[in-house]
Amino acid sequence: MPPVKDAGNGLTRLSAVGVSLAALVAGAPPAVAATLPQPTEPIPRTPPGLARTLTLTNANLMEAIVRWRARGDPSRGTPPRDVTLLALYEQRIYRLLSRAPRLSSLALVRLPASLRSRARDTIAARRALSRLTPPTSRRLRTGPALPAGLLLRHYREAQRRFGVKWQMLAAVNFVESAFGRVRSSSSAGAQGPMQFLQSTWRRYGLGGNVHDPHDAILGAANYLRANGAPRRAWQALYRYNPSPLYVEAVLRYTREMSRDVRSYYAYYSWQVFQRTPRGDRRLSGPGLK
Repeated sequence: MPPVKDAGNGLTRLSAVGVSLAALVAGAPPAVAATLPQPTEPIPRTPPGLARTLTLTNANLMEAIVRWRARGDPSRGTPPRDVTLLALYEQRIYRLLSRAPRLSSLALVRLPASLRSRARDTIAARRALSRLTPPTSRRLRTGPALPAGLLLRHYREAQRRFGVKWQMLAAVNFVESAFGRVRSSSSAGAQGPMQFLQSTWRRYGLGGNVHDPHDAILGAANYLRANGAPRRAWQALYRYNPSPLYVEAVLRYTREMSRDVRSYYAYYSWQVFQRTPRGDRRLSGPGLK
């Protein structure tokens, strides 16, 4: 049983290389500019400013993902720069909202309906995982994830073989190891991108390598299918990690990726943050020394 580790009306198509987020923070009207949010870009602290900024950031991010998929090759390399910077800024906004319930509720009602559902699920999932995973001073080892398109092939292969939704497998991979970026074993000794204990892996790993993303995804699908998925998804996830908070987080992320495949690419482009007794520490992504 792998344990867990860790808007405004009338806004339509926006330039993905550029809403001036600094102008939004200052309360100015939205304007197109040839800038992207930097890793330390200020985040608004008022409900209207947060709603406006999250709406524009999400619109730009979704358009950047469309361009990435249309003009690039997500099965090779890393996300393009615009996707990386916009995803990091969106992630930082969601981390703030997940820590501030009143601010979050006042901002959420100002979001367009098309974004409100994703925001609620994302914030609720983050809060569940924060309650489940206490801060730690142990520094996590990190490394690059497999390309998003290649991981997606592995999820879909596992879905064809075991009937478990690829979005659920992606959500487990996201929660357990940030799509394989977190390389540390858990305190209980769980290993690999899908976080298996050796005893569980011997039974469900199909003879593969627990550290290999392809083998680990197939092993997770095998385990979930053996424990009730896809019909009894809640039960299967609870067997994977016996915490209602864990199940809630995985199911919320699964739902958002099922609604829009772009959400998968957005979550994939998020960075690794570690909660420590002294506050959050970012361990991956642009702008780190």
